[in-house]
Amino acid sequence: MRYRKIPDEAVRRLPVYLRAALHLSGRGIECTSSQGLADFIGVEPWQIRKDFSYFGDFGVPGVGYNLSRLIKHVNRILRLDTGPKAALVGVGNLGTALLTFPGFRMYGLEIAAAFDIDKRKIGRRKAGVLIEDVAALSDLRTRGIDLGIVAVPEATSQQVIDALAQAGIKGILNFSPRHVVVPRGMKVITIDIAMDLARLPYYVPAG
Repeated sequence: MRYRKIPDEAVRRLPVYLRAALHLSGRGIECTSSQGLADFIGVEPWQIRKDFSYFGDFGVPGVGYNLSRLIKHVNRILRLDTGPKAALVGVGNLGTALLTFPGFRMYGLEIAAAFDIDKRKIGRRKAGVLIEDVAALSDLRTRGIDLGIVAVPEATSQQVIDALAQAGIKGILNFSPRHVVVPRGMKVITIDIAMDLARLPYYVPAG
């Protein structure tokens, strides 16, 4: 089931709620309230209830949320229950860090393929993943990979995203700090670490 007209911010917070639910469930807690989730996350309880209301009624009045059911619901909404696989393009310092990052497993995500143009890297393995030539990107269509991660220099990011689009990839996490043009139906989330860090001094008191 796909949900329409849901604010992006509400979708962005769903993995945060899922992480909290997984943590509490891992501590042996079976049920919690929106206040219990809010205390763990650091948001207001009304915000959690409002976000969940876009997708249905998850809680029971006077009882709260059954964590196992909540985890199941949020996984289904985010389509994490399908075991999504991603292809990483660019196995430099950032790409290598992403390949070895353990946090993806919490959400059932897997980097199932990695690509680079450096002949010295092609054919080797990083974190158990074989590094392939970018020329093999067209094969992704037959490998059950729906997501792409772009960790290449800015100058080549558009070319890589074009190749991923032609390979049938529909969602991309882009670490290249530039605007890219994508076909209709493709979702791109761009993460610019330098830009986020550049905002931070504004919030730090002078002196």
